[in-house]
Amino acid sequence: MRKLLILLLISVIVPNYCFAAFFKKDNSSDIDSPKGYVGTLPDLTQEYSSGDALVSPPMFDKIQDFHSENKVKPIPKDDPVFVNIILKKDKTSPYVNDIQEFIDMFEQISDSIDEGDNIQTFASKVYYLNINTEYFADKYANKPESNYTSYKQIIKVSEKAKEISKLRSNAEKYKKYLAYTDTGAEYNPNNIDMQLFDLKLSIEKVVNILKNTQ
Repeated sequence: MRKLLILLLISVIVPNYCFAAFFKKDNSSDIDSPKGYVGTLPDLTQEYSSGDALVSPPMFDKIQDFHSENKVKPIPKDDPVFVNIILKKDKTSPYVNDIQEFIDMFEQISDSIDEGDNIQTFASKVYYLNINTEYFADKYANKPESNYTSYKQIIKVSEKAKEISKLRSNAEKYKKYLAYTDTGAEYNPNNIDMQLFDLKLSIEKVVNILKNTQ
């Protein structure tokens, strides 16, 4: 009888203990588990808009407002300071530009005399000078520039160079047939040299005039 009571007591105590231990373990896992934050997160979509790029408002409501005459000041074309300084107007006349081109042509002929170029080389340089002089003379023949010293000197020296070039060519052509007498004295080499020297002096004079013409 005593053993029966002990068995009954054991059968009641053991299940209650196991049941209590089970719930205790389950509750402790909820408290001690290192799983981080398990609460409710706020709804961020309510505070931020979609990913569309922001566009800055235009500085002007309409394009025509920007180009309006009231916004842009007109160019002061009547102001000589603006025209002559800001625009830097070219004050060199076409005539001055034209005569400057003759400086190089005359100097080439002068160098040809100094270097003793043959008749053909000298003649080709003189021919180039002459065709430019003819165009120049026609261009300003009926204009005030035709009265300028530079205009007259270009034509004069160009014509002189042409005559001497012709003289040299004829001397070369007729030297076998002409005796150096009074009639053939102009083809004498000494006379030709004097003519070339005189042409060189004339070229120096006209070049100096052209360089100082503004």
